Amino acid sequence: MKNLKDVIRYDEQVIFKLRSLFSEYGYKQYKMSRFEEYELYAANRAFLPEGDIITFTESSGKLMALRPDVTLSIIKNIKNSNEPAKLYYNENVYRTVNGELKEQMQVGLECIGFTESNQMAQVLLLAKKSLDVLGKNTKLDISHMGFLSGLLRSDTFENSQLALSSLYGPYTEVKARLLQLCVSDEMHKALEELEQIDNELKTLGISDGVNIDFSIVNDVTYYNGIIFQGFIEGVSEKVLSGGRYDGLLKSFGKNEGAIGFALNLAIALRAAPEATEKILSIALPKGRLGEKAYEIFEKAGFECPDLKEDSRKLVYENTKKAIRYYWVKPSDVAIYVERGVADIGVVGKDSLLEDTPDVYELLDLNIGKCRMCVAAQKGFAKKTDEHILHVDNATLRVATKFPNIARRFYTSRGRDIDIIKLYGSVELAPLIGLSDVIVDLVETGKTLEANNMEVIETIDQISARLISNKVSHRFKHDEITKMCEKIARNI
Repeated sequence: MKNLKDVIRYDEQVIFKLRSLFSEYGYKQYKMSRFEEYELYAANRAFLPEGDIITFTESSGKLMALRPDVTLSIIKNIKNSNEPAKLYYNENVYRTVNGELKEQMQVGLECIGFTESNQMAQVLLLAKKSLDVLGKNTKLDISHMGFLSGLLRSDTFENSQLALSSLYGPYTEVKARLLQLCVSDEMHKALEELEQIDNELKTLGISDGVNIDFSIVNDVTYYNGIIFQGFIEGVSEKVLSGGRYDGLLKSFGKNEGAIGFALNLAIALRAAPEATEKILSIALPKGRLGEKAYEIFEKAGFECPDLKEDSRKLVYENTKKAIRYYWVKPSDVAIYVERGVADIGVVGKDSLLEDTPDVYELLDLNIGKCRMCVAAQKGFAKKTDEHILHVDNATLRVATKFPNIARRFYTSRGRDIDIIKLYGSVELAPLIGLSDVIVDLVETGKTLEANNMEVIETIDQISARLISNKVSHRFKHDEITKMCEKIARNI
């Protein structure tokens, strides 16, 4: 007889391992139909991940939906009991993202009706062990909604935000700095819970690969305590997400504790079988900005001599420094970083504002400085002490290469606009009557002056920024931090 590993697909082997793991800790499998009444998901839309719900009308006229989530069905059907309900599942979920139907295998578990912190710790233990089934180097990052909500309600939020965002590491390493930020009983209580869970995880044998990261934030409507995410080295996005959701349970009339997590198997299976190389990959924009950025890296001690040679190469490497450079189109830098092909990159703040990629912004490199402005022909607008008043209240025609920036700017001012997306010289649009104003980058203002135009408002200051892939920042945290420190000393 053939070895089962030769017969069963790798994803099936993983599911079997996870089911065995959950069963070992007393969890029982939950099975559900592919369909659920749409009303269930519509009433709890904020709890669901991004993506549209796929609906259809059955023969009785009732509106149904393909399940986009399993947790809601479990909560709906769970019976009240003196004992916690410990359930696991492996089910396909269905969503449409950007108009495309996505079917994803989701593996997860729920512990509903618990009262003790050791039960929360056990869920976190199983989350970490689930990650370890799929990868050799994994991290489970923990946050706490109680600490975050307490900080949001305090007078020190703006001053504490930067300090909090820079904290990352095991609880024992960041505890002292977190205590300094505490300004309420709610925040102290959250830290007490984090410390208790940290101690219980160590008792359970989990000490490495569990970190505090308060950049993790979930919907405060439902999550009320511990929240967490899981990562696997070599996979450029989170593969596991979970948390405590007593608020969601309460909306179903059940005043108990609930915590659980879901693992996106399709994403998790992208993990490389071997550990990824410990080399920092850097995406630089082609052209003058990229050349200036490389000079900064070079001064900081991250030189790559081949890069200065007259060559058409796009990839350059210095194995001694453990760095690799990619020359890419400026508008593609954030994509390379977001997707994890590059660990870090250099990109204009305008690209970050326009495209809002899911990356960390690490440093302002103080190069490529300019402004994102609203400009118009001279005499079009008049200024007051508070804001710009345009000559009439009609829909404002705005020509721009940056439609998202322009839309957010005018939406914040309650102004109706008609966006005209252009790819060439936007300064021409007001001159020939195509638009009333433009939203564009302004460096010296000489082009505007030559065309009888003027800046009527500055939206934001723009310069080149150093960005990082969120997962790379976790697994190459020390390397990226040291590089940032050296660069910061040379700008």
